[in-house]
Amino acid sequence: MSTPSAREPHENGDGGLGGLLTREVKVVAAGASVLADALGEQAVPVETVDWRPPAGPAGYTGLAEDLAVVMGDRRRAAADATAVGRLLGARPHLVDVRPAHEVLDLEPGSFLHAGPPLTWERASGPMRGALIGAAIFEGLAETPEDAELLLRTAPLEPCHHHGTVGPMAGVVSPSMWMFVVEDAENGGTAYCSLNEGLGKVLRYGAYGPEVIERLRWMAGSLGPVLREAVRAHGPVDLRAIMAQALHMGDELHNRNRAATSLFVRELAGDLAEAGGVEALRFAAGNDHFFLNLAMAAGKVSADAARDVPGSSLVVAMARNGTDFGIQVSGTGDRWFTGPAGVPDGLYLGSYGPGDANPDIGDSTITETTGVGGFAMAAAPAIVRFIGGEVPDALAATQRMYEITLAEHPAFQVPILDFRGTPVGIDVTKVVRTGLLPVVNTGIAGRVAGTGQVGAGLVSPPAEVFTQALHALAEQATIAS
Repeated sequence: MSTPSAREPHENGDGGLGGLLTREVKVVAAGASVLADALGEQAVPVETVDWRPPAGPAGYTGLAEDLAVVMGDRRRAAADATAVGRLLGARPHLVDVRPAHEVLDLEPGSFLHAGPPLTWERASGPMRGALIGAAIFEGLAETPEDAELLLRTAPLEPCHHHGTVGPMAGVVSPSMWMFVVEDAENGGTAYCSLNEGLGKVLRYGAYGPEVIERLRWMAGSLGPVLREAVRAHGPVDLRAIMAQALHMGDELHNRNRAATSLFVRELAGDLAEAGGVEALRFAAGNDHFFLNLAMAAGKVSADAARDVPGSSLVVAMARNGTDFGIQVSGTGDRWFTGPAGVPDGLYLGSYGPGDANPDIGDSTITETTGVGGFAMAAAPAIVRFIGGEVPDALAATQRMYEITLAEHPAFQVPILDFRGTPVGIDVTKVVRTGLLPVVNTGIAGRVAGTGQVGAGLVSPPAEVFTQALHALAEQATIAS
């Protein structure tokens, strides 16, 4: 008996092979251009896809072998499930606001910075500017020249090595005040400095008198009154604020207007009772005030997923203005680094691409934990700040599902039928697909003291993922 699937090709009327030989051929080519070039010479239309295998470290030729070893690691499925489960289950709460020297044991003359480890000699303009400003703020130098002499030998360490994150240059000195965020589910603690606002601010490398004066007000007034208000209020549920803000048009990296409004409303009564009218005005007038809280929430959530042997989950992405680095759950505190790229975006005033510094900041902890660039579909208005069109924002989020292990149960995107944001970057998925995480970010001026010059999109260098893959393969071989 003949069925539709068993009929001879000619009985379908398509000439065989589903019509491949009788209908107009449509060709999509990826990778090497040999096929596309040959068809083009025969006047055959070809749609080309800009894709190439990720580059590995110099002299590295074992990508396929490493991928096979890691994919075949018998520990991997359970390890990734454990790691991403901890990340998704984290419940970050703001519990206190305290000086850095109290919570981080920072000694006078020591400084933390964003991104992977860095020396003064390799520091970019905005990183040097922020360190100079911090030294003047601490009273260790009176002039930028004196500060430079001091900083050439001063201890510099990554924020991430102290359970801390900082936006842009991310410089933290002992007298700065920190948000203290605890994970009510997994028990970890993370810290982030207070947000200064936009324009001429330390985190973008500015260190003029107005920057130092604002830092002193934040240390003398803003920090203490925030501490009093938070202690009077009790733990503030940051995950609940972030989930609601995504429904209100934020993506929680470059757009924090709704989250800031929700946070100010939550704490307004306690701030008023603490005599914090000036602090209330400052926070309410700074649309990015919540960014630092979102970063601390991301840090404590990602740290819960660390140190699971065999897991290829990315637990940190960070930049210091020179290098872009990642850390992976299964490889401990080891950094995998490559050159930081320059964001592509919109510029303020007369600034242009020639004024831009390479990518900088720990704020990529937002993308690491499923918001920021990964949640741009929730924030179509973000394109007015970073460039592009609304469909680009939707497409960016949808691409990230290809390289992640899960969808966030609390962070949802209304326009995608309340689908959870893509979360849990998997090294093997990045290497297999060639898709890189999308990051939206501010752009710092490359000259120390300039401040912000724009905002845009950037991606990590592909080699950091192939480096991580190679390390995972070495560990899997030892464990087998």
